[in-house]
Amino acid sequence: MKWQQALTDYQLYLKIERGLSTNTIENYHRDVRKLMLYLETHKIQVSPLHIDTSDLQGFIYEIAKQVSASSQSRIISGLRNFFDFLIFEDYRNDNPTELIESPKIGRKLPDTLSETEINKLISAIDLSHPQGERNRTLIETLYSCGLRVSELTSLRISDLFFDEGFIRVVGKGNKERLTPIHYNAQKYITTYLHQIRSKITPQKGYEDTLFLNRRGKALTRQMIFIILKDLATKINLNKTISPHTLRHSFATHLLEGGADLRAIQQMLGHESITTTEVYVHLDKSYLKTVVEKFHPRK
Repeated sequence: MKWQQALTDYQLYLKIERGLSTNTIENYHRDVRKLMLYLETHKIQVSPLHIDTSDLQGFIYEIAKQVSASSQSRIISGLRNFFDFLIFEDYRNDNPTELIESPKIGRKLPDTLSETEINKLISAIDLSHPQGERNRTLIETLYSCGLRVSELTSLRISDLFFDEGFIRVVGKGNKERLTPIHYNAQKYITTYLHQIRSKITPQKGYEDTLFLNRRGKALTRQMIFIILKDLATKINLNKTISPHTLRHSFATHLLEGGADLRAIQQMLGHESITTTEVYVHLDKSYLKTVVEKFHPRK
């Protein structure tokens, strides 16, 4: 079996058998392509069925000079998945990545914004043009629901269930969840739909997409990054922020307000509670308050 055939079969497996999103499949594809390029560049002629740990160690040593420890760890994880697939399909009986250790990565606590900083960001939006109203609405939605940026860009009008107070979100692996939405965000979305979006002619395939650019297509992830970066510069915010910063802030503020961690897990769409637990480390004073309030020996 040649590399290209193995990669094609792997992509079909990820799409059909595992039902992963296009972005996730592309990331797995990119990891294998990096290995293929390394083998080609160094004229190492070995098939995916016979490549061994020593070949992979050479590859890992090479990429360690080019990428961060976290990227290195992710690539190793991606290759591990690829060789697990070959084992699953009975092409191999071993995984050559098993003896390769991922670099140790210190846990970095996510950046957050205070409520005051979020209000300043929103207040800095120029509402004198239609894009300003749209930008305020999408930031309110990000923060109100704790969405990933990809979840925001793919949000559809048919996903809005305001009578029930929820929106339907399509998360990682195309998994759907219902997320509560604050009445302020509902109000801004309703205004945006009636006054701004109704005047835009959606291009084919984007008729149901909620947030559109001036050309009638969905906003890109990069565009939302730029919107936030420009606002941060405008208010002289000395923090590096992204759409994910609003997601972290959403979870942190809920925790500080007394929300249950498992409820936050469901709203964020985390498969594992351990992913959500990172927010516990952000507010030690809140944990102290919980013990003092609820412990039977208080």
